[in-house]
Amino acid sequence: MSCIRFNTPAQRLQMKELAPSMLTPEEAAALHPAPEMTESKIARMRLLAKDPNPRIRERAALDSHTPDDVMAQLARDPDEGVRACVARNERTSCDILGGLADDESERVRGFLALNYFVPAEAMARLASDESEVVRGLVSWKSELAATPQ
Repeated sequence: MSCIRFNTPAQRLQMKELAPSMLTPEEAAALHPAPEMTESKIARMRLLAKDPNPRIRERAALDSHTPDDVMAQLARDPDEGVRACVARNERTSCDILGGLADDESERVRGFLALNYFVPAEAMARLASDESEVVRGLVSWKSELAATPQ
């Protein structure tokens, strides 16, 4: 028996008529709203930020609902992966992002250079960073931002 299926023209027409239509991102978001942010979820973020496992703290650093005081704590974390996640998070406050421009880790400064919400003063410091990689990321992001969409 062959595994090739031959559809009749009527079957192909019916499949075409019944095919789902593509939704815009806005329509998809309206169909699947994000759950409410509750006090218990914020409390959970505070607990995650204190976990001994740095991967768990990274999760808290990447969450868009982590409170600013917790993000400030995570920005001073001894693990560079946690600080890099703070630098990547587009919801991190400008004050915290600005402070990360002087981080000892090239990885943290590199992720910071790619964040579109970094204050201009911090980007200027990153543009003259000691690391060629960080300077290259700043340059690449500037070129990307200048390119018409």
